[in-house]
Amino acid sequence: MPPPQPYHPPAAAPAATGTPSRPAPPIPVKILIAGGFGVGKTTTVASISEIDPLTTEAEMTIAGIGVDDPGQRFDKTTTTVAMDFGCVTIDRSLKLYLFGTPGQARFGFMWDDLARGALGALVVVDSARMDDCYPAIDFFERAGLPFVVGVNAFDGRLAHDLGAIRWALAIGDHVPLVQFDARDRLSVRDALLVVLDRALARATRDKRA
Repeated sequence: MPPPQPYHPPAAAPAATGTPSRPAPPIPVKILIAGGFGVGKTTTVASISEIDPLTTEAEMTIAGIGVDDPGQRFDKTTTTVAMDFGCVTIDRSLKLYLFGTPGQARFGFMWDDLARGALGALVVVDSARMDDCYPAIDFFERAGLPFVVGVNAFDGRLAHDLGAIRWALAIGDHVPLVQFDARDRLSVRDALLVVLDRALARATRDKRA
C-alpha cells in the first residue's frame, strides 16, 4: 500500500469576477479629551472631527458667576454640560472616536461612564491656570488609563515653559507632555497620535503579560 500523501489545506475559492473583496472596516478606538473648564476641549474636538461634532454647549448665565471661571477668556459665552463627540479616521485600520468631558467639577459624576472602554486620554491644560487640570490628571492616574498632557498654546504662547509645567503638575517622565494649538487641525492630530502611541504601547504590554 502506498504511503499516505501529506495533508494540504484546500485552496481558497477564487473571488467571483466583478466582486472584489471589501477591505476590513477600521478598528474603533475611544479617546477622551479631558481637562478643566475653558481650556479648549470643545475646540480640540471640533478642529479635527471629520463629522459635524456633537456638542452639548449651553449659554453661560449669571448663575455661573463665581462657579465657572473662564480665566482671562472673557469672550467665552458657552460651556459643555454633558460631552462633546467627534471622530477622525487615522488610516484604513484605525478610527478615533473622541469624547470631550465636561470641565466643571459638578459634572464629575459623568467621567466614569465616559471613560468606560477608552484606551487613552488627552488632558488639555491652560498654562496660565494649571490648577484646573489636577482633577483630570488624578482621575486618569487612579483609573490606570494612559494619558498625555497637551498644553494648549492660547494666542501661540505659553505662560510657562514645558519643563516648569511638568514640575508644577508633578507628572513623571513616563507621561508625555506636548504643546499644541487646539484651533489647528494638524497640531491636534499630532497630539492625538502621541495618545494613540501610548495607548497602543500599553495594550501591547498587557497582551504580553
